[in-house]
Amino acid sequence: MADTVAPSGSGVTKYADVGLAVLLVMVVVMMIIPIPTAFLDILLATNITFGVVILLTTFYVKSALEISAFPSIILIATLFRLSLNISTTRQILLNANAGAVVRAFGTFVVGGNYVVGAVVFLILVVIQFMVITKGSERVAEVAARFTLDAMPGKQMAIDADLNAGMIEEPEARKRRLDIQREADFYGAMDGASKFVKGDAIAGLIITIINIIGGLAIGMLQRGMEVGVALQTYSLLTVGDGLVSQVPALLFSTATGIIVTRSAGEGNLGLDILGSLTSNHRPLYIGSGLLIALAVVPGLPTIPFASLGILMAFLARAVSREAEIKITDADKKQGGAGAGGGAGSAADAHAAPGSPENVLPLLTVDPMEVEIGYALISMVDPGQGGDMLDRIGTIRRQMAMDLGLIVPPIRIRDNIQLKPTEYVIRVKGAEVGRGELLPDHYLSMSVDQNDDTLVGIPTTEPSFGLPAVWISPEVRDQAEAMGYTVVDCPSVLATHLSEVIKHYGSDLLTRQEVQKLVDLVKENNPAVAEELTSILGLGDVQKVLQNLAKEQVPIRDLVTIFETLSDFGRFAKGVDFLTERVREALSRVITLRLQDAEGVLSVFALSPRLEERIKSSLQGDLNAGWQLGLSPTDIQQIIKSAAAAAEQMAMAGLTPILLAHPDVRFVVRKILEGSLPQLFVISYNEIAQGAQLKSLGTVE
Repeated sequence: MADTVAPSGSGVTKYADVGLAVLLVMVVVMMIIPIPTAFLDILLATNITFGVVILLTTFYVKSALEISAFPSIILIATLFRLSLNISTTRQILLNANAGAVVRAFGTFVVGGNYVVGAVVFLILVVIQFMVITKGSERVAEVAARFTLDAMPGKQMAIDADLNAGMIEEPEARKRRLDIQREADFYGAMDGASKFVKGDAIAGLIITIINIIGGLAIGMLQRGMEVGVALQTYSLLTVGDGLVSQVPALLFSTATGIIVTRSAGEGNLGLDILGSLTSNHRPLYIGSGLLIALAVVPGLPTIPFASLGILMAFLARAVSREAEIKITDADKKQGGAGAGGGAGSAADAHAAPGSPENVLPLLTVDPMEVEIGYALISMVDPGQGGDMLDRIGTIRRQMAMDLGLIVPPIRIRDNIQLKPTEYVIRVKGAEVGRGELLPDHYLSMSVDQNDDTLVGIPTTEPSFGLPAVWISPEVRDQAEAMGYTVVDCPSVLATHLSEVIKHYGSDLLTRQEVQKLVDLVKENNPAVAEELTSILGLGDVQKVLQNLAKEQVPIRDLVTIFETLSDFGRFAKGVDFLTERVREALSRVITLRLQDAEGVLSVFALSPRLEERIKSSLQGDLNAGWQLGLSPTDIQQIIKSAAAAAEQMAMAGLTPILLAHPDVRFVVRKILEGSLPQLFVISYNEIAQGAQLKSLGTVE
């Protein structure tokens, strides 16, 4: 019993499903079994009340989804109304009596004149069928069509906001569900409007049948005179028709209100009032026109003059309310009373350019991709694009491989780019650019001089290798010839991955580092507290940035933080701390750089060159250092290291340079600008038991 919790409002909603099931069973029973007239009066009154409630409910909904069950309500109400028609028809034909409600509509409402009643009934049918129902049906059909057509664009906008970090995954999921519900709703309304249309036709046919059947029964079975039979059965039939058509008209009007509410922000009354009184000028003009009609000879003066004066007062009230709103806005912006006279007006005109209004423009996305319009199909899921899923995979892969938390990547179209061009930006600065040919494949060969494949020559954007764009028909041929063939989304995804690896350190802001510290604090609070008591957040950030810049995985945050705490007690130099952390991560570095056979193939820096670099080093890594080598010597070191890196790359090996721990960081600083793909490691960063293979020395 303790686990059972009654839902809120259970007195009304607890048995709603049971009540609906009983109602549907009752609808079927009413079509078969005769209903007593007293109970029939209650049901007819209920039908009218239900129509009024539904109509009033549509006034207060802000969007159609707030009454998403409306199509089903129309269906149930239509069936209920038709079953009442059958029950009243049975009572009229059998007993010439369908209850007090039908009699009242047949006598009091139309004054006992069946001709007037028939005319009123026909007018109601025409209004419902030709005006309201037909218009609602057309609006629902167009709304359903446009809603379905707009779904891909709305989905793309949601995915873009999600990737940009403007919304979270639960909010994105909710918005996608709302879009789907909106499409389903208008599609259902398109079909439900056919029920209302059919109901109007059925009401007209039932009325004609009732009159003919009533005349036949009255004259042939009851022996009535023609006039008496016509008076009796026509009044009852017209009363029955009016009782049915009044709630039918209410439902038709409610349907029209629902499908025409496209851009309202409040309830219907406020929306209509706001639309009509948004400007005082039309009210003044209308007032003048009514007063002018009042003085025209032959036209009634009092009605037109009264309405003209009333509209003039309304226009004046609207005008004063607008002036009050402008004054309040000026006060909020500092325009009123700030300097008075012309100065206040100047302030008011300058307000749109105030710093408060331009602050959002200063926000720079950590990472974004701009694409030409021809590449939108790669991003739009509605057109089969899977680029957003690929970006999600890239972010997860970077977290697994390098421990980098890549922020959401915003993708936007840029009409200033070529249709097939894209640009990758990090913190607003362009760091990569490429061109993709949709419906083509990029083909690359190991032999850079191989030109046997026919296609459009290009350059692979990630690594700058020569490549060829080929048509899909040539893909199998290219793969059979040994070419590497990739599609356009894979080219962009690879380029994004390489940019993240190269500029991952720029994405490690202090806020992201604080998140990492908080992550460690959850399971290892002692480690995190000791670190923050020894080093500042900025020092930790710089060490992590140094590691990320050389693509050293930072997933093992506990080891990194413990090492920083151990050595940060007596040394605060970021370069020194970085080297000690790298040594603590020797197993990770070795596993990342060794080949499939577990061999670490390297070129070693010659001892003579290491000694020369060390002797020219002024200061140290802890207190700060300066390199005393001449530019000629530095260029010679770069040239020799480049030759070694090229030799390893040609052999299919990862370019690695082995240096003494005292000079490793300095050598990396010398080479990182020219040889970013060359990994520089020290002897202390080689794990025990690793197989080391020396390919030569760099002199």
